[in-house]
Amino acid sequence: MHSANHWGGSFEITNVDVPASGEYDRSRSSEWDAAALYHHQHLDETQQSWLLGPPEKKKNRYVDFGCIVISRKALKWILGSFLLAFVVIAVPIIIAKSLPKHKPHSRPPDNYSVALQKALLFFNAQKSGKLPKQNGIAWRGNSGLSDGKNDTDLKVGLVGGYYDAGDNSKFHFPMAYAMTMLSWSVIEYRHKYETIGNYDHVRELIKWGTDYLLLTFNSSATKIDKIYCQVGGHQNGSMTPDDHNCWQKPEQMEYPRPTQICSAGPDLAGEMAAALAAASIVFRENDAYSKKLIKGAETLFAFARDGGRRRTYSRGNPYIAPYYNSTGYYDEYMWGGAWLYYATGNNTYLSLATNPGIPKNSKAFYMIPDLSVLSWDNKLPAAMLLLTRLRIFLNPGYPYEEMLQMYHNVTGLNMCSYLQSFHVFNWTSGGLIMVNRGRPQPLQYVANTAFLASLFVDYMNATGVPGWNCGPNFISSNVLRSFATSQMDYILGKNPMNMSYVVGYGTKFPRHVHHRGASTPNDHKYYSCKEGWKWQDSKNPNPNNITGAMVGGPNQFDQFRDVRTSYNYTEPTLAGNAGLVAALVSLTSTARNGLDVNTIFSAVPPLSPRNPPPPPPWKP
Repeated sequence: MHSANHWGGSFEITNVDVPASGEYDRSRSSEWDAAALYHHQHLDETQQSWLLGPPEKKKNRYVDFGCIVISRKALKWILGSFLLAFVVIAVPIIIAKSLPKHKPHSRPPDNYSVALQKALLFFNAQKSGKLPKQNGIAWRGNSGLSDGKNDTDLKVGLVGGYYDAGDNSKFHFPMAYAMTMLSWSVIEYRHKYETIGNYDHVRELIKWGTDYLLLTFNSSATKIDKIYCQVGGHQNGSMTPDDHNCWQKPEQMEYPRPTQICSAGPDLAGEMAAALAAASIVFRENDAYSKKLIKGAETLFAFARDGGRRRTYSRGNPYIAPYYNSTGYYDEYMWGGAWLYYATGNNTYLSLATNPGIPKNSKAFYMIPDLSVLSWDNKLPAAMLLLTRLRIFLNPGYPYEEMLQMYHNVTGLNMCSYLQSFHVFNWTSGGLIMVNRGRPQPLQYVANTAFLASLFVDYMNATGVPGWNCGPNFISSNVLRSFATSQMDYILGKNPMNMSYVVGYGTKFPRHVHHRGASTPNDHKYYSCKEGWKWQDSKNPNPNNITGAMVGGPNQFDQFRDVRTSYNYTEPTLAGNAGLVAALVSLTSTARNGLDVNTIFSAVPPLSPRNPPPPPPWKP
């Protein structure tokens, strides 16, 4: 017998001779050989490795790139990955780029946006000083380049700013108010200005005004003793050549233009402080300029609060009182204090604006109808709405809550008074609210009222409040919005005259605007002080349309006289157009509706209401 073979075959892989002696031996030998052959042919891998030795390894092939050596297999993987990424990422991008563009259709500008763009151009037409090349008004040029140069205290004079109306005077009180209104509209509705492409334009207009206002006092000081409050003008009874006795476009005026200096005037200083403070929020991205504006505003407000200077700026001044006479200054304390609080976050200004003495002396809570109407002279309804905003969105609580709640309540009542159903103001049969009690030039007051109403609606909508109460009656915010739109629609042509009172808007608008520059031909001829009067008296339409100017407006019977000499009907004003711009931007739906809730609070620190004082000790 052969020794055992545990792996299925013999130890010798050789041929074996088989004896031929017998069947038995042949059969065993055949069985053995077959088994050996079978097992030999079916060796597993382990057995073969022992018998034949380890298999010869394939040589790895490498690619030498000089700075790096990489195997062919890895190279194939890398190239394959790049190819796959190209197919998955790049190809769809290429296809998408090659497809025709389908830009989303922007919403066409509505009537309010069209009118707004024109209304802003009025300010370009009113600019004084050396005009920028891109001013956009072909018939206007440099003017007033000698303003203030005769005053030795003024280093650079009083060049710049805006002419007020159809004359060539620069009244700083209404000019500052106009800049405040423009800034307020930008703070609330920046996204709308951006959508209609007028954000840079309106900011440029504001800066033109604030740069000038900074010249009217020593803005580098912390304490001042005077403000230059007017350039040019007219003294009643005077026959000397001046802004009223001459009919000349500003580029040709050669008569003396005196400057008025005010050593008192909380109203003027308070309004100027409001203008600079509000503008500092508009220009907050320009840190240096914003800080300059804030510093100037604080200096002006310190002048306004000086106890020895508390009399109106116009009192006793024959150049100012007949035209822009101020009736008080406590409203400017509230107005200027509110804007300085928003610009600085300094609670001192908020404490002043909510001091009970301010509404008491300004008669804010007396519910006098005239005091519910915003104007260049009366800031009460705007100041209370501005502070109501603080309560609605931040709710600072004690110690301001009691007074802020009163401002909120009175603001609601003011809004009630604007609705025809409450019969506070008369209305024309054509649908115009007579908030100025039938006096001339009503439209500037109507535009201001429409702006406040529209803004109050946006405050309510931003907080999900559907309306407010007028006594026992709940009034939907939609009713107030309808009031605002109805008044602006009247101004834009939906009136018995079928006339737009904004020059250049629509097909029928005033053609004989009371305005020296617009009425004098741009023919490069010189017209003297007296020669120019023929253009005022001419029956022909103005040779230059002063696009965007809102005229004084109709009378209480919806009648309008398009006559140049009837200035109560046909003269535009800087303050009037500022209210027009604010109302239009608040109502336009070209951009998304709503307002910018938070920008005005950028400088306001986090509020943590203080605990009220403990009650006095009990006494038996």
